[in-house]
Amino acid sequence: MPVAVLRRAARETLSGLPREFWWLWTSTLVNRLGAFVATFMALYLTLDRGYSASFAGLVASLHGLGGVVSSLGGGVMADRLGRRPTMLLAQTATAASVALLGFMEHPVAIAGVAFLVGMASNASRPAVQAMMADIVRPEDRVRAFSLNYWAINLGFAVSSTAAGFIAEVSYRAGFLLEAGMTFVCAIVVFLKLPESRPEQTDKGVGDSDKAGLGTVLRDGRFMSVVGLSFLVALVFQQGAVGLPVAMGAAGFTPADYGMAIAVNGVLIVALQIPVTRFIEHRDPRRLLVISSVLAGYGFGLTAFAGSVGVFALTVCVWTLAEIVNAPTQTGLVVRLSPTHGRGRYQGMYTLSWAVASLVAPLMSGLVIDRLGAQWLWGMCAVVGTAAGLGYGLLMRRLPDEAPAPAAEHTAAASAKPQVNAA
Repeated sequence: MPVAVLRRAARETLSGLPREFWWLWTSTLVNRLGAFVATFMALYLTLDRGYSASFAGLVASLHGLGGVVSSLGGGVMADRLGRRPTMLLAQTATAASVALLGFMEHPVAIAGVAFLVGMASNASRPAVQAMMADIVRPEDRVRAFSLNYWAINLGFAVSSTAAGFIAEVSYRAGFLLEAGMTFVCAIVVFLKLPESRPEQTDKGVGDSDKAGLGTVLRDGRFMSVVGLSFLVALVFQQGAVGLPVAMGAAGFTPADYGMAIAVNGVLIVALQIPVTRFIEHRDPRRLLVISSVLAGYGFGLTAFAGSVGVFALTVCVWTLAEIVNAPTQTGLVVRLSPTHGRGRYQGMYTLSWAVASLVAPLMSGLVIDRLGAQWLWGMCAVVGTAAGLGYGLLMRRLPDEAPAPAAEHTAAASAKPQVNAA
């Protein structure tokens, strides 16, 4: 009976999504399976090339800054050029710049190319999310975003493990492997994914659908969501920036941190799909409030951790929040976006996370150095609570999700559902 139940659950989770979604999902998985460079960049610069930790931090910041710049640019391109051309340009540029980075010798050249890598690799994200919204029916979008998030984490779990072994052989091989796998993603997009951008005509598109960046910025409700997303992102970023620093200052080893943070990836891979089945048709207002508060207090509990086991338990708490928050928030962005402005809206949403990835390291370092780690975890609890209250107030009159336009229903219906297309 349990086996039959599991089979039915898997069939219900994977069925009903169009073929194009599974090719997009495959492209995402391959991309994350090859994400070696981000894992060993700091070690490559400090151990292999002999640069200082400060220079390695500068390169990481420039990489993040490139992502900030391209968030909006990628969204604009997705709406103007189309989802498919934007992904092809971004993935091809990523492959070329990552390969080039492996051959750079001068520190200025390394820093400059790292900036380009950040720009290129982040530019495709708004297009991917917009295409997913285009081709998946509204009632299936949370499930689709969740499956995509699961692919991201599964791929990263494998690539981060493989990165250590690859680095022992050759750091340059890691750069070239990532470039090659990113280029494979571009080939998948070129061969298997048709353009999904809804057609615009003067008669068919109202003023509300003609969304420029000015329209996005003037959308008060949506920009409030972006601001709340930034707060939540600041909290979640502490798993990668504040937690290792705080554990190191408390006398724990890098291996101890690795054991604690590994729980995050394991839980996402194990629970993302079953949790999504539980939350798929539940009220997004309540889910975002709960996940924001749970994230804040999950990190807040770190203040009481005194062993690796307790640190791992706190990781369990905020990982559950992450599993709920990621697909729900992405689905909300689609819900608030006009059909022909999805790229720009997704770009602005991506920007909130990119900026948080720049601010979080500075914030956590200053707070830990000047006030202590306890203050950082207390601030996480406060920020998470504030975000939860913000979502609760903002979304009291959230409009019901509109049915997909006829063009979208036609596109989704024309794709024969495939469970094992990936």
